[in-house]
Amino acid sequence: MASPTIKLNSGHQMPVVGFGLWKVNNDTCADQVYAAIKAGYRLFDGACDYGNEVEAGQGIARAINDGLVKRSDLFLVSKLWNSFHGPDEVGPICRKQLSDWNIDYFDLYLIHFPIALAYVPPSTRYPPGWYFNDTTNEIRTAPHSTQQTWSAMESLVPAGLARSIGVSNFAGALLMDLLRYAKIRPATLQIEHHPYLTQPELVTLAHREGIAVTAYSSFGPLSFRELDIKKAVDAPLLFENPIVRKIADKHGKSPAQVLLRWATQRGVCVIPKSNDPARLRQNLEGAAAGGFELAAEELKELSGLDRGLRFNNPMDYLGELPIFA
Repeated sequence: MASPTIKLNSGHQMPVVGFGLWKVNNDTCADQVYAAIKAGYRLFDGACDYGNEVEAGQGIARAINDGLVKRSDLFLVSKLWNSFHGPDEVGPICRKQLSDWNIDYFDLYLIHFPIALAYVPPSTRYPPGWYFNDTTNEIRTAPHSTQQTWSAMESLVPAGLARSIGVSNFAGALLMDLLRYAKIRPATLQIEHHPYLTQPELVTLAHREGIAVTAYSSFGPLSFRELDIKKAVDAPLLFENPIVRKIADKHGKSPAQVLLRWATQRGVCVIPKSNDPARLRQNLEGAAAGGFELAAEELKELSGLDRGLRFNNPMDYLGELPIFA
């Protein structure tokens, strides 16, 4: 089963359901990407910071060489890391990432965070992470504005390096400001989005402006527990929530399928991942329209779980950079 698609404001089609590459181990990444393609996934969401773009590209190449897909069948996403926001840094790092994937263009390239950090040459450390060097915990910011970075992002499109560009982890005020000067409007906004953090005003703003919204961390605290984020450790698992389980039992679906379908029925795309072939298919089938429909009251119940609980907040794991303040 292939995911349905939506048309972006750039004119390109993007699958509603994709496979997220965050925290996919290097030693299994190529095999997981290959297995996901066999299961029907066509969108793969990567990033410099994930540190597995070479291996993701290897899985892509194997699938193409084996005749499972053509490059044109795939929608490959990556992200600009904070250390490369300088206008003269955007193009070179995008080219490096394309080389790591062993492809000629990204279907979508995003600003990962609205944070400009001091440049760290790839020859020094790659991916550079949050800190300026790997022996201290110094976070060193850089003087590049979002407008400067976005202008450099826009240059990737006519250069053929990215077919669409977008942003991630932008709040409403920053998104509205970007739209004042953007010559190429962001095609997508990627945000943390789950029933504990529904962000209805931000989703509405993006949709009103013709910007597609993609959710990451659709299962809430699950992935962040492994990182020992206190908020995630303390939060009840959504998979075990009585409302989620009640709705799942009613429809004969898994809690994961219910959470994904809740998002897609709200017009939000999703990028879950799984190591299990059966769950790969379940996530793809459950999230897509036509698999099953949640009633309006069920959508309201799930949205009612909102606590404003954000797990991916630099303040919680760095103690600095209050971008969501």
